[in-house]
Amino acid sequence: MSARAEINAALTRFNKIAPAGYYAALHIRFAAPVMQFQTYPAAWTQRYAQNGYALRDPTIAWGFSTTGSCRWSALPVPDPFGIIKDAAAHGLPFGMTVSWGPITSRSICSFAHNKREFTDDEVETILVTVRRLHDITEPPESLTKAQQEALRCIAEGDRHAAAAAKLGITESAFKARLIAARERLMARTTAEALQRAKEYRLL
Repeated sequence: MSARAEINAALTRFNKIAPAGYYAALHIRFAAPVMQFQTYPAAWTQRYAQNGYALRDPTIAWGFSTTGSCRWSALPVPDPFGIIKDAAAHGLPFGMTVSWGPITSRSICSFAHNKREFTDDEVETILVTVRRLHDITEPPESLTKAQQEALRCIAEGDRHAAAAAKLGITESAFKARLIAARERLMARTTAEALQRAKEYRLL
């Protein structure tokens, strides 16, 4: 199974286990995740953003202080702004958070249920799945010279035919290099691959 297919399978699993939604921030570096997925209700997402909850969220504070899993009802950190209570009022009365990875590249993912606490089996399934997602989305440490050249051509505005001529290769070979770069960076499009290569400082 390809990394992209494995990611999609994991997200499908999350959708089934967390009917009230989830937010997965993978490999948080320099205060921003390398990859993120979110299915919380729009009303909650909007309220969360408008109130700057990310800077005060006890689940995030907990996630940066330790690794493992914890139900929101058992969070050992204070919630002076009542974010957990506010989430409940917006259809997320039960939840859990998973934190995994080194502090320099940590994944923090939260899941919500609208009817009950997550069972121990569900907690374990989510924890195992988050660990796997963390592993398969690890940003690459390098690109091949050919992949770097191809992405640089695109960054400079060259069309495929012109880029291929510049590099002295066929257009199909140039496209193959772009495909390889997208796969290595787990990007759906060349533009996304170029953005990630820049973010990972690979260009």
